[in-house]
Amino acid sequence: MENRRDFLRKLSLATAGSMLSVNAMSAASYRKIVGANDRVRVACVGYSDRFRASHVPPFKALAKEMNFEMVAVSDIWKRRREEGKAFLEKQLGGTIKDYRNNDELYDSKSVDAVFISTADFQHAIHTIDAVKAGCDTYTEKPLAETMEDARAVLKAVKQSGKIVQIGSQRRSGANYHAAEEFIKSGKFGPITMVELMWNVNQPGRWRRPALVAQCKEEDLDWKRYLLNRPHEAFDPRKYLEYRLFWPYSSGIPGQWMSHQIDTVHWFSGLPHPRSAVANGGIYQWKDGRKNADTLTVVFDYGPLNDPTTGFQVSFASRFSNSAGGTKEIYYSNGGELNLDTNNISPTGGLTAREAAEMNMQANLLASGKLEGPRVETGANTGGDPLTFNHIKNWMECVRSRKTPNAPIEAGYQHSIATIMSNAAYRTGLRVTFDEKNQEVIAGTKVFKY
Repeated sequence: MENRRDFLRKLSLATAGSMLSVNAMSAASYRKIVGANDRVRVACVGYSDRFRASHVPPFKALAKEMNFEMVAVSDIWKRRREEGKAFLEKQLGGTIKDYRNNDELYDSKSVDAVFISTADFQHAIHTIDAVKAGCDTYTEKPLAETMEDARAVLKAVKQSGKIVQIGSQRRSGANYHAAEEFIKSGKFGPITMVELMWNVNQPGRWRRPALVAQCKEEDLDWKRYLLNRPHEAFDPRKYLEYRLFWPYSSGIPGQWMSHQIDTVHWFSGLPHPRSAVANGGIYQWKDGRKNADTLTVVFDYGPLNDPTTGFQVSFASRFSNSAGGTKEIYYSNGGELNLDTNNISPTGGLTAREAAEMNMQANLLASGKLEGPRVETGANTGGDPLTFNHIKNWMECVRSRKTPNAPIEAGYQHSIATIMSNAAYRTGLRVTFDEKNQEVIAGTKVFKY
């Protein structure tokens, strides 16, 4: 029987161009559409803190009205399976069936849709498994941490015609939709610079020392956890604190930058950066981690066929001091659009007098306000209104079969930027993107691990 690694290798051979041409809805997918009165059976793939705190509350609030039911949990760790079953039965009522792995779950033919909130490097592969089993998915970001996985999941989802919502919840925020509309209307003028920032001072973020001490190899399927990553001996830190260790996670780029860089693609209509450079290191938390605790990435964006026009994007993040918090600020010659404050203003822009003196047409901004909630950036994002709206949009699209707010293409695009930033940091080289082969190039070589 073909193993998962061989399957992924075959999937990755096709270019993104052929992937995007695949019929959006196969005959098999049409046959799988649930009727308006049918109950949608949902399972949790990976009982994580994110699922418990941020996915369950919206689902609980919406399930009865939309006729959805949580029926199962799949997790390779015995402890998580038992906790997930008990928690879901208490919160949602009914009986939750627990499965040791996704093969058992899908062989049961008992689910129509799944929440995927497993380790970062597993999202793409678990999404492939789900859509091949005929399930719609809500897949947490980052979608993929390697281009091989990104190409494979894009192709699989496009062939399946299933509904896949990527967990980029900004795409369900009213203020972000207003910003997109304003920028694309031309009123803002051409983007000249974007500043992104995500600073925290949370020593325990991504650390689980107490749980690590309780995690034993005999209680979980370590081989299944590794999937297509290189084999290595069991390490509970790399299972529970995977965000600290490449190649299980890129850390800062995949966890945080992927959210903010997604808005750049959305607002600009550009599919990926033209180039990236990065610098950073482990400056504060000397705890054995391999991913940076401080990182700055600088991207060049613009038309792929015209290097004479475009704009710069800078992303900076540090774990040692939270001053500055988060920032998402778009600049034009006319002023700024600030998604941290939801303000549009002429701050820093060219004035009418300056334009007249230079005998040029200026794009003059008036002050305005973007309506919508701020993004939740704390460790516990339960109650986040953007996530609530995002899950509601996914549930509606499972019913209607309409394209969700954050479709598979959005995940593919943020994955390119994430992988480019990770490649730039790990190699110290200027990184570009090979459009023809859909590969990230560090210097002159394809970036792998």
